Amino acid sequence: MIMADELNWQSQQETLVLQGELDRETLLPLWQQREALLADKTRIDVSQLRRVDSSGLALLVHFRELRNKQGRSLAIIGVSDRLSTLIELYNLRDVIPVETIIPVEAVIPVEANNA
Repeated sequence: MIMADELNWQSQQETLVLQGELDRETLLPLWQQREALLADKTRIDVSQLRRVDSSGLALLVHFRELRNKQGRSLAIIGVSDRLSTLIELYNLRDVIPVETIIPVEAVIPVEANNA
């Protein structure tokens, strides 16, 4: 695992898993290693990101374009509601189609507090 301030990533077979924050303050080390990191990847899992700003979103768009130029696809999986909203706000749904994976804790009902 590699650390860059508050952004971590790790390779899991064909998936690059991102953790922490993907923003203008943290993305440079990931950008600098993009060719090697994406070489055999078909998915980027963003489910463990706490925060993504417009710079982070631009990086994800660039990663998809880079793979497209290589004749490969790159799916973005585990998109949070916040990131999905950002994609919608920038009208990028066609540019960066996403697959949403709902975390287990999101489907386990939480008892209402009857106070």
